[in-house]
Amino acid sequence: MDFSAALIDLKQGMKITRDGWNASGQYVVLQHGYPDGVAINANTANATGIPEGTVCAFRPYLVLRTADGSFVPWAPTVSDVLADDWLAASPDGDIVWQDGTTA
Repeated sequence: MDFSAALIDLKQGMKITRDGWNASGQYVVLQHGYPDGVAINANTANATGIPEGTVCAFRPYLVLRTADGSFVPWAPTVSDVLADDWLAASPDGDIVWQDGTTA
């Protein structure tokens, strides 16, 4: 599917990935953020200079599960937006790539 369809799936709570990505196990999810705010931890306080425990609102953002299993905020590249090899699965389900691996 194309990215516009994948984005709709993301907004419905699904995981998305690209069949053309060079490492299996990677996928993107929508983190809904914290519109009512959440107390920031020490790591965020150190990065922002805002005192730990301060309640801050966070807007929604996309998160990539990387090949090593860690997570990072993610923004699509032009190549990602124009690609037609997007796949999706429910949050509880696995994405199955053409090589048979799952995430």
